[in-house]
Amino acid sequence: MTKTGNKYLRYYLIEAANSVKNYIPEFKDFYSKKYGEVTTHCHKRALALTSRKLVRLIFSLLTKNQIYYSNKVGDIQ
Repeated sequence: MTKTGNKYLRYYLIEAANSVKNYIPEFKDFYSKKYGEVTTHCHKRALALTSRKLVRLIFSLLTKNQIYYSNKVGDIQ
C-alpha cells in the first residue's frame, strides 16, 4: 500500500486484514504464502499484500452489491 492518502484509513485496513487472516482460511492461506515468499519484513509485507486483497474484495462486493460467501469448508457462518 502506498504512503499517500489517509493514514488512518490505511492503518485500519491493515488492522482489518490482520483480523480477517485469523478467521477466514482463504486469507490465512494467502498470508502464509506471501509470508514465505518475502525475505525481509515478512509480517509487514504479507499483511500489506493481504490488505490489498481485502480492499479489492470489499470494492468488488460494494460495486456488485453482493454479500460475501466463502467457498472454503469449515468457515464461520
